[in-house]
Amino acid sequence: MIVVVVDHDPGWAARFAEVGASLREALGDVAVRIDHIGSTSVPGMAAKPIVDIQVSVASLEPVSVFRDPLVGCGWVYRAENAERTKRYFREGPGRPRTHLHVRQAGSFSEQFALLFRDFLRVDERTAREYALLKRELAERYREDRHGYTDAKASFVWEVIRRADGWAQRVGWQPGGSDA
Repeated sequence: MIVVVVDHDPGWAARFAEVGASLREALGDVAVRIDHIGSTSVPGMAAKPIVDIQVSVASLEPVSVFRDPLVGCGWVYRAENAERTKRYFREGPGRPRTHLHVRQAGSFSEQFALLFRDFLRVDERTAREYALLKRELAERYREDRHGYTDAKASFVWEVIRRADGWAQRVGWQPGGSDA
């Protein structure tokens, strides 16, 4: 897979709204939260043209509680995902690229994604730095998706350090669910 970072597309928010509504309908109260996360959720930010969605659930087990309704709606469950703090789904055939991350409500991994997003939405300097880095790394790692992701890691952790300071100053808490 080739790594491509493109200018922000305002259509990403509309795509999330449509998918988020269908997820809410399929999952009902099983989904504690449904949020647009990642770079496509930050207005003006360059990103890979893949909408990331986080669904927060009370528990990751049993997986059938959320897996079955999602698979029934055409999502493809990726049971082989190595990250054990989430369950991972991809769009079905013929649908726009979408990554669905199911995480436990209140967990570190759930909060990490929300804090990262919210901080980039309010700190334009950091958002610009991150966009520039992503463009540089996409060129360097054009044919190496894992290399691209690994190369961003130290900057992402620096952003979380900054975001934590900001969160402490302003008393950050995640707002309401996006869908």
